[in-house]
Amino acid sequence: VQLQAFGGGLVQAGGSLKLSCAASGSIFSISNMYWYRQVPGKQRELVASITRDGSTNYADSAQGRFTISRDNAKKTVYLQMNSLNPEDTAVYYCKLGHWLQDYWGKGTQVTVSS
Repeated sequence: VQLQAFGGGLVQAGGSLKLSCAASGSIFSISNMYWYRQVPGKQRELVASITRDGSTNYADSAQGRFTISRDNAKKTVYLQMNSLNPEDTAVYYCKLGHWLQDYWGKGTQVTVSS
């Protein structure tokens, strides 16, 4: 399994970005998907998750502003981020979880200017 995240960039505070993460292989539809983010010097933190059945969960910091979704036909998970603020600046990573195995993609940088 390989994961490729893209869609990051520079945006002004209050703006929006939509991240995508495309997976290879055949287990995407039966896997849970996650978005994490990491700021230099800090631990990677979970932002949002979506189960293979479509149930979602969000960190408090993302609740009401971010939306995670998935398209199993395209083997892609998305993170729609609205009302961005400078505290959302980080490298965003997607993760695929299948049984006891986790697969990580390379991150995509999101920078929110004030």
